Amino acid sequence: QVQLVESGGGLVQPGGSLRLSCVASGIVFRTFAMGWYRQTPGAQRELVASITTSGGTNYIDSVKGRFTISRDNAKNMVYLQMNSLKPEDTAVYYCNTAVKAFFSWGQGTQVSVSS
Repeated sequence: QVQLVESGGGLVQPGGSLRLSCVASGIVFRTFAMGWYRQTPGAQRELVASITTSGGTNYIDSVKGRFTISRDNAKNMVYLQMNSLKPEDTAVYYCNTAVKAFFSWGQGTQVSVSS
């Protein structure tokens, strides 16, 4: 049974930082490209950042230079370091395989950016 468990969200002021973590179980983690997605109420879930099996990364334009995705295959974990956060980054963040999400979604972690 595949499980994806996200953590690390919270309330932060504009300009602040957060580090999200996701642990995957039930898959051969190192064989999958992984991604961080986010969703706001009434909107489609969007892929924000992805990392290939060899460590290549890709980001949407709005987070380039501010977000960094990384992975630790020994721990089955993927991370998202988010700096210089903006109110428009407010969303529920999820991890899953990338570019296509193959597995059931976890509960996500709420990121709220507000003064």
